Amino acid sequence: MTMLTETSRSLRKTALNRAHRSLGARMVDFGGWDMPVEYPNFEGRPGGLIQEHLAVRTAVGVFDVSHMGDLRITGREALAAVQYAAMNDASTLVEGKAQYSALLYAEGTFVDDIIVHKVSDHDYLIVINAGTREKDFEWTRNAVRDFDCRVADEGDRYTQLAIQGPLAQATLQKLTRFDLGSLKSYTFGFGEVCGLSGVMIARTGYTGEDGFEIYIPPDEPTSARVWSEVLAAGREFGILPCGLGARNTLRLEAKLPLYGHEISESIHVFEAGLERWCKLEKASDFIGKSALEKAKAAPLSRKLVGLEMTERGIARDDYPVLDASGNRIGRVTSGSYAPFLKKNIALAYVPPAFAAPGTEVKVEIRNQAAGAGVVPTPFYKRPKRP
Repeated sequence: MTMLTETSRSLRKTALNRAHRSLGARMVDFGGWDMPVEYPNFEGRPGGLIQEHLAVRTAVGVFDVSHMGDLRITGREALAAVQYAAMNDASTLVEGKAQYSALLYAEGTFVDDIIVHKVSDHDYLIVINAGTREKDFEWTRNAVRDFDCRVADEGDRYTQLAIQGPLAQATLQKLTRFDLGSLKSYTFGFGEVCGLSGVMIARTGYTGEDGFEIYIPPDEPTSARVWSEVLAAGREFGILPCGLGARNTLRLEAKLPLYGHEISESIHVFEAGLERWCKLEKASDFIGKSALEKAKAAPLSRKLVGLEMTERGIARDDYPVLDASGNRIGRVTSGSYAPFLKKNIALAYVPPAFAAPGTEVKVEIRNQAAGAGVVPTPFYKRPKRP
């Protein structure tokens, strides 16, 4: 499980490390990377996790996500390899389209969740999580060894910035002649950004908001210049640089899973509620398919649900979930105060008998049972905007 701790040892650094520190960011160890968790202030304005979260929900924020991993699968049988390694149906992709998917163990549990981008018929870019980068690379390379393809770890080839929020398009459009309006959700293209040619621009993100992710050269001068130009472009909209703290609360409100929390090597696809992206019906076999076909025919022992606290307290990761009699029935996977919703929310695994919205449960917080209720998810869904 990826943990956040105060930086105290030698860590990997993105090209923007000095830029973050110059802005007064509070830095933490995140999966072996020295990353900003929040910026207490920005250009004389109050910052911090809550303000960063609200900036993304109402205007625009920018994240350094260069720690994320990037796998490239190329070659004559690249599509066949992706189809075998990942649970979604990549044969439905056209060039410039991306899809959410996952790498699975034979048991139908998670190696990692991923985003697959089809660059061409023989070229697929797969974005993976930072904390599982080395594991994912070795697993994927081994999984597709019998296919005529090459698997490369390209995580160090890019600085990756995520510009997120309802005014993300207006911000980024100032910096490119590429028509961002031509990109639909989960599509991407290549164009000039901040004077750099051939930049990959993807309309994806991990916040529950509209937004874009750009892939630029990883050298420090270029990365710092583009970072500064994005902040300048969004100044009139109240842009804030955003850290991992806001990234976590934003994805929690939107019920986006995090490896080591909602998904892991001990949780299978149906328990996590991600069957929408698992294409058991696709023509090609994939790792984990047989186990999931059996799991689909069997009753679930647990389900991922949303909780809203009805009594005071925040349900933190791994806190026990109790029934009305105080018996332990499950555990919290992620929990926090939700800045936009102004509620204490959590995700938790519980038996199906306790999974219906409206079910009353309790969460054990510092040896005290606090009331909570099962609620529909996602907790937040962005409004449709013109």
